[in-house]
Amino acid sequence: MKNISIRDVAREAGVSIATTSRVLNRLSTVKKTNKIRVEAAIRKLKFRPNVSAQRLASKRNNAIGLVIPRYSDIFHSFYALQVLEGVGLAVERLRLDLLLHITNGDSFLNISAVEGLIFSDIIGNEEEVDAVLEMELPCVIMNYLTKDLPVSCVAIDNFGSACKALEHLIKLGHSRIATITGELRSQVAIDRLNGYVKTLERHRIEKRQAYIRYGDFGRDSAVKATKELLRLKDPPTAIFAASDEMAVGAIQVCIENGINVPRDMSIMGFDDNPLALGFSPIPITTMRQPLHKMAVEATGILHKIITRKIKGKKDIVLSSELIERSSCQRLT
Repeated sequence: MKNISIRDVAREAGVSIATTSRVLNRLSTVKKTNKIRVEAAIRKLKFRPNVSAQRLASKRNNAIGLVIPRYSDIFHSFYALQVLEGVGLAVERLRLDLLLHITNGDSFLNISAVEGLIFSDIIGNEEEVDAVLEMELPCVIMNYLTKDLPVSCVAIDNFGSACKALEHLIKLGHSRIATITGELRSQVAIDRLNGYVKTLERHRIEKRQAYIRYGDFGRDSAVKATKELLRLKDPPTAIFAASDEMAVGAIQVCIENGINVPRDMSIMGFDDNPLALGFSPIPITTMRQPLHKMAVEATGILHKIITRKIKGKKDIVLSSELIERSSCQRLT
């Protein structure tokens, strides 16, 4: 039997997810006609929200919520672990309680249990963000910067960081520089690709379409992309991978094909991810992004919004740091 989600109830009632959430949370700001329609849909679909969570939330408390998109191996994810550690540290300092909500976008966000929400990313949670904003619940988005929504954001300067990475490779004498992108559904990957392109343009280096290969931040996609790059008639002398996991994959392909890294091919990553770097046969030059700091800052901003120390939208953009190791060297 199919699990019924809040989205199914909203669709059946012909109202928004935000309106459905208001009814479930027993908020008074709902038109009577919409309330009747939602309750009828709940009965028809036999929808059962998390009653125990609602019972805990009979009134506002000292808790905030952290929303993390559900994906495979989430608790082996460097990003998720850094976010959890940073938010956890911040709530401890602020003496707050933390509710963790891992969702694929279909489950019910029990907003009456918290004073505010942190979204660890907007990807996969777009409708939930819209619903929370419509209900005027304080929230902060991490890892994403938006000018279109009235919400505070804390993000990494992925564009500027990619520019720094390319500048480093160019200073080492490389002009035939390829890139393996992340999942271009995400703002992070788009910004890193744009930084790559912009830096080539700034140095009047030809942008070769064959040098742009599309990945998904994972090792397998980089393995495929690197094999394609090595088959080119005029292969690159350097590769900028949009994640350390992909940089590891690229290095392994080069070694398997008798290509010395960094003598014959310089390879650069992004993240400074120890979970990935531990698998690399060669220490990787990378861009260290301050994920832990991003999580701490986001929690602090949310608390200030809740306590009315901040009014309106506040955005913070954090810089990454170039970490030089052994996977890149000057072109001879």
